[in-house]
Amino acid sequence: MAEYRITGVWVNQNRMITHYAFHTVGEISTSRTTKITKADAIALLEKPGNTAVTWIWNYKSAAWNVGESVTVVNGENGKYLRSNPDNTLTDNLEHLIDLDWIAPRVL
Repeated sequence: MAEYRITGVWVNQNRMITHYAFHTVGEISTSRTTKITKADAIALLEKPGNTAVTWIWNYKSAAWNVGESVTVVNGENGKYLRSNPDNTLTDNLEHLIDLDWIAPRVL
């Protein structure tokens, strides 16, 4: 059973998310980011007891804020991760930091 926070995404040329920036929440601290594939992220969150939330940088307070819960959903094109659909634009996964230009994808 593990708790994760997601801070960013990598997208392909079609603007589809291919990788996620995952952090593991520990008793004392939260880990540095680990770049994981969409398939691996889905597998992690399908394990019973594992949970994830968005983790959003707050520029005013210069700190990370816990955002919305993230779950696996099965859409018409297969499984994908989705945050709580509360109509808050900044909590949606596609609006997390686009890390593609900071840390290019490893092929």
